[in-house]
Amino acid sequence: MQLIPRHDPYLVVGSTGGHTVVALRGELDLVLVRHLRPELDALVRESDALTVDIRGLTFCDATGLGLLAHCAGRMRRRGARWRLVCDQPRILRLIRLAALGDLLDPEAGPPEDPVVQSVPSPAEPGVTRPVS
Repeated sequence: MQLIPRHDPYLVVGSTGGHTVVALRGELDLVLVRHLRPELDALVRESDALTVDIRGLTFCDATGLGLLAHCAGRMRRRGARWRLVCDQPRILRLIRLAALGDLLDPEAGPPEDPVVQSVPSPAEPGVTRPVS
């Protein structure tokens, strides 16, 4: 996994081969969506496979779900691989109520998943971004 230091407490990105892993932390609401959208759009354009790990989110509203749905839809239209890792009952319920389960296809993501585990938590120093 290639990483570059970055100073964003809400986002950590790592890349290996064509697989990119994004870990999000904090509250995925209108404010954070506006902050993250340009970076996520770039990752969606450039990645052959994108895993978005939202297990570190403390909140997600409809705007946050909209961003995730936008990313998933664009990845699938390109024929790229999309994976959403989420183990939070509240967010999973929101995904179900919004009828986005088929598009987002959330999975628990076992802790031993080496790709997801290789990306450090954004709360730690040395938050990262993929090497271009």
